[in-house]
Amino acid sequence: MGDLPFPRSLPEFQKLFPDDAHCAAYMERVRWPNGFACPSCGTAAEPGRIATRPHVLRCKACKKEARLTAGTVMQDSHTPLLTWFWGAYLVASLTPGMSAVQFQRQLGLGRYETAYQILHKLRAGMVRRDVDMIGGVHTVELDETWVGGKTRGEGKGTHHQTLVIGAVEVRKRQGPRPGENVFGEQSKAIPKRGGRYAGRLRLAVVPDRTSKTLTGFARMAIEPGTDIITDDWAAYGKLKTFDFKHHPFAENGDPAVAEEHLPLIHLVFSNLKAWLLGVHHGVAPQHLQAYLNEFTFRFNRRFFPFTSFRSLLGIGADSESATYAELYSGEWEHPSFAVGG
Repeated sequence: MGDLPFPRSLPEFQKLFPDDAHCAAYMERVRWPNGFACPSCGTAAEPGRIATRPHVLRCKACKKEARLTAGTVMQDSHTPLLTWFWGAYLVASLTPGMSAVQFQRQLGLGRYETAYQILHKLRAGMVRRDVDMIGGVHTVELDETWVGGKTRGEGKGTHHQTLVIGAVEVRKRQGPRPGENVFGEQSKAIPKRGGRYAGRLRLAVVPDRTSKTLTGFARMAIEPGTDIITDDWAAYGKLKTFDFKHHPFAENGDPAVAEEHLPLIHLVFSNLKAWLLGVHHGVAPQHLQAYLNEFTFRFNRRFFPFTSFRSLLGIGADSESATYAELYSGEWEHPSFAVGG
């Protein structure tokens, strides 16, 4: 996929993918870079093509059909390939993302349910099941926060907020670090916080703040032997028993102390809440993990966002499809401690 230039604008994207046939050709090249080979009989030869169904290839030897969308987020969808590609480009190129209502309007879709389903299936494509652990040579900040609005009129201490845990790498640079903007052009990131900046991120919805839950997330997301910085919540005390180098500190309600020891994860939480409220105007708890996956996907590719479009389609090609009912009910939201790519 490396030969696909990143479109600088919507017109450039349209030139690359003007119709379903061009989208299908791209998918075929990604799946069979050395030429078509029949999944059924293994014959390597130019397949038969159907003009009205560009996503279907027919083996000339065994006569069986191979669908380019099989096993992808586009499987069994009646939506044109071009609409899926437009959607992937919008999701990948717009830094803050977009709501389903905006997505429906931009793609000219007649039904909100169609926009919602496409958008959530693309979010499913942002998740890597075999995601690697973070940390190792990099220190990790680990903390949790409550997401959601305050509840009024239901008594003191009652709320419907959702608990989210996050872990982010602490990386350091000595001077300005060259990066790339959305168009692949060189830019320079100015060092802040003593040269510290956030590396890879992991976020997950968790049911509680118990030791079993918090250490369970750490064991799933962080490499053994990593230096982990947390506050002095007692539940983090068992991290040392799992081959982590734990460095707790007492915050005592002082924001200056938190800014000194956990500045990056607190900044992540602040940006996450602003994104959920500003772009999506709040998210139902049963769908929150999918939005955390999207935020993580964007965050971990923020220095090189031109790769997001390719990654989104590449990762999505290995994702299973979900029905609208599964997406709406929350059954498609990923299992405990799932993390974005």
